Amino acid sequence: MPSLKDLRNRIASVKATQKITKAMQMVAAAKLRRAQEAAVAARPYAERMQTVLAGLAANAEAGPESSALMVGTGRDHTHLLIVCTAERGLCGGFNTSIVRLAREQIQRLTAAGKQVRILCVGRKGAEALRRDYASRIIETIELRGVRTLGFVEAEKIAKKVLALYADGGFDVATLLYANFRSVISQIPTAQQLIPATFETPAEGAEPTSGGAIYDYEPDQGEILADLLPRNIAVQIFRALLENNASFYGAQMTAMDNATRNAGEMINKLTLSYNRSRQAMITKELIEIISGAEAL
Repeated sequence: MPSLKDLRNRIASVKATQKITKAMQMVAAAKLRRAQEAAVAARPYAERMQTVLAGLAANAEAGPESSALMVGTGRDHTHLLIVCTAERGLCGGFNTSIVRLAREQIQRLTAAGKQVRILCVGRKGAEALRRDYASRIIETIELRGVRTLGFVEAEKIAKKVLALYADGGFDVATLLYANFRSVISQIPTAQQLIPATFETPAEGAEPTSGGAIYDYEPDQGEILADLLPRNIAVQIFRALLENNASFYGAQMTAMDNATRNAGEMINKLTLSYNRSRQAMITKELIEIISGAEAL
């Protein structure tokens, strides 16, 4: 049974930890608001970019001059997984859920006889995947020193991916990240980037353009050649913003749970301390009374 001194030290230690988790929760809550606003603001542009490209791709004629980013290389052998995670932990199952999705993708592709290469964006994802798939990781991009995520970071990643694609490094590229839904809900998402895939409207659905007919200048092929590489950077930028908001949401939830658990532990330790102290006092009283009666 622990002594009173041990219980006092344990209570003081848990209280210090509770202060840290409470502070981290407040910091995450403050950063979450800005991160959520940035993620929500980026969604309409990224979705509209996809819509414009879908319309152009539907009207463009497929041929030898078509962009390889849209039609692909004609092969489906080498897959590149761009795994976006956080630089830090203490965020519940946020990083684990993305890594789990990446493992499922790797196992599925490997079982189908495909070659898999991994580009890690974020230190935690690289550390988790390095245990089993170190030979498949081609590069790890860390964003530890970046205070505010900007389009510049996404553009650098997009240039690396496009350069690797131009050198024949892969045939299909898939982006893995967490889609922010709420503070307690972050959905691991896999989005194919190369070759570009666009959602086609369902049959009978009303067109979002109101039935308008567009004339493009220069021609659609030139516009696609310019927009398709930009779309890669836009989608990566959106994924980074969604990941950032998801990380702070998961961290705020995890630190709130840790703070409440610390409070429960303090209550239990305080109860044990009071019981031990009362037992010692009772024992001393009994010894004093017994000694007095013996005299």
